[in-house]
Amino acid sequence: MKSEPPEPRLSSRTIPPDLLVHPAKTLTSAPPLARCLAVLTPGLQRVDTLSALLGDVELRMSRRPAVEGLDAVLAWGRKPSARVAEAFASRHGLPVWRAEDGFLRSVGLGNQDPPLSIVLDDLGIYYDASSPSRIEALIARPHGQDECLRAAALRASWCEGRLSKYNHAREAPPPLEGPFALVVDQTYGDASIAYGLADAGSFARMLEAALDEHPHLPVLLKVHPDVIAGRKRGHFDALTPGQAARVRVLASDAHPCALLEAAHMVYTVTSQMGFEALLWGRPVRCFGMPFYAGWGLTGDELPPPDRRRPVGLDDLVHAALIEYPRYLDPETGQRCEPERLMAWMALQRRMRGRFPARVHALAFSRWKKPIVRSFFSGSEVRFVREAAQVPPGATLAVWGRKEAGAFASAAAAGPGGDTPAAGGPSAPGASSQTVALVRLEDGFLRSVGLGADLVRPLSWVMDRTGMYYDATRPSDLETLLQTAAFDDALLARARALRERIVAAGVTKYNVGAGGWRRPPGARRVVLVPGQVESDASIAYGAPGVRTNIDLLRAARQAAPDAYLVYKPHPDVVAGLRKQGQGESEAMRLCDELVVDAPMHELLEQVDEVHVLTSLAGFEALLRGKPVRCEGLPFYAGWGLTEDARPCARRTRRLHLDELVAATLILYPTYVSRTTGAFTTPERALDELLAWRAQGVSTATPARKLLRWLLRLRRR
Repeated sequence: MKSEPPEPRLSSRTIPPDLLVHPAKTLTSAPPLARCLAVLTPGLQRVDTLSALLGDVELRMSRRPAVEGLDAVLAWGRKPSARVAEAFASRHGLPVWRAEDGFLRSVGLGNQDPPLSIVLDDLGIYYDASSPSRIEALIARPHGQDECLRAAALRASWCEGRLSKYNHAREAPPPLEGPFALVVDQTYGDASIAYGLADAGSFARMLEAALDEHPHLPVLLKVHPDVIAGRKRGHFDALTPGQAARVRVLASDAHPCALLEAAHMVYTVTSQMGFEALLWGRPVRCFGMPFYAGWGLTGDELPPPDRRRPVGLDDLVHAALIEYPRYLDPETGQRCEPERLMAWMALQRRMRGRFPARVHALAFSRWKKPIVRSFFSGSEVRFVREAAQVPPGATLAVWGRKEAGAFASAAAAGPGGDTPAAGGPSAPGASSQTVALVRLEDGFLRSVGLGADLVRPLSWVMDRTGMYYDATRPSDLETLLQTAAFDDALLARARALRERIVAAGVTKYNVGAGGWRRPPGARRVVLVPGQVESDASIAYGAPGVRTNIDLLRAARQAAPDAYLVYKPHPDVVAGLRKQGQGESEAMRLCDELVVDAPMHELLEQVDEVHVLTSLAGFEALLRGKPVRCEGLPFYAGWGLTEDARPCARRTRRLHLDELVAATLILYPTYVSRTTGAFTTPERALDELLAWRAQGVSTATPARKLLRWLLRLRRR
């Protein structure tokens, strides 16, 4: 627990985008700022986030720093390594400031992720009740109404986001039905125990008290994760027969929220879980003196120090979560307020818990495998080459409709099951039992550069029902569009996102360098975007017209007097996909062939767009352009387009921002290029714009070779 930090590795649905994207305007900090701190120990020097968290302070990282201008020496808590800092400070007449992990630290454990929050204390450290600390002074000071309201909102956000100090573990329902008393163990020798005025005997007294005070309730004993992993000892090596009859030992690394939410009462010595239990509104008994005890908010076995007097819960929360720690925005690398980090951490928890602990992935190329892992972060991904390797009942990730035939024998069995593909052959050795298919595809704000050119995506869609471009059956997106409730906050968020996309000229791939200007004198200009004719969206979403040349004929028939502009698909232009049947004759039917102009420049200047199933139709709707659909793309059938063919399942009439909310906010998954973690569409747009400003990165020799091989395969 309180140890010198190991060497770290760096790498909502309706959450307001200003909270998610921008750093706070006003930062709170305690203690009062020093100008210059000496950092002597290697452990502290290796904390990669330390400089950013202490960005307003000069850090002299050296074992023998220059003393001139130093205000204090920084130590990590009260661990043995702190003695080096203490000795140096004593020799030079300097104070010692102490740092520790904050109470909302990171997604992963300390050996996986650097801290995203730390506490900084010029008086002591929060877990040392034997001497004053800055947090005590902050808790004891009077807090105004606005501060208390903010603290109450933070408590609500903490519970809604289902947060804890570490946020990697999955939630599991409590192993006991009905009310229970929760007893929290800690690792043997944890510094917070001795400094919290407790000892090993405190744990024995705690368990006996829980049994005595709740004779008719079961007692759940939560073992520390380090004990489960075999790295450390706990305090309950063996239970007496009488204890064993009533005590249920929870020896799993489950996220604590479900336990705290269900517990009748929580018993701790000095564990932070006692503080988190207070956030959940649970009664807490303390057998040591942690920072949250002695304020009249807990039942205390020990008398509190004279420094502590009764306060309100929001006084404690404001001090512990707002004033005392410093927070880092992992996406900007800048200091932020707790609300920002809590929102980001809540997003990670929600996204990491969507899928089972283990997911199988079928027939993915080597370059896509790390991308699959990042989009399934929180689950273990096992890659298989054949359907026969997938066990019955597994969750299986496949690319689009590509592998549908492999499970043609698996009849759908409710949500998550898959139906046989129409006309698809059954793969040899395919499982006879239903697997839960998750279909992956590129998202609608994807990248700067082409997917076929091996450019890593910012977004994928992950559909458990079908696939958005498959009009032969429902999809998760279609269900959202047909049934979702779009509240005012979500619609405002969608409108703001749409306006930013249009203003910035963002499209799916953001390629093209040549400019284009509307021909002078043309009264009606119609854009006809070409597609890759082997694309699954045509196979599954275009029951009538299926070729680019026939699309051009249909556009000419629908608009005989219009100026027709035909834009071939960029994958075809790049030589990564084959030209369509008869597509070389496009110039006979159009007035102008545009090869390299950015799509957004075309969309801004044309009067309307005619498509088969192209995403360009959706991008045209974002810009308020009329769209005619010869096929059945996901955005057709909702009253926003002129449709050559109806879709009987789509009966709802939608407003544009409802379409945007479902398509760009609720449906896709976004993974940040900066952090490798989940992010929001607003932040993805920020990264996309920065990426575009940098230009498409020069291809490596390996990528050039792969591109050449792709061209050979597709000829």
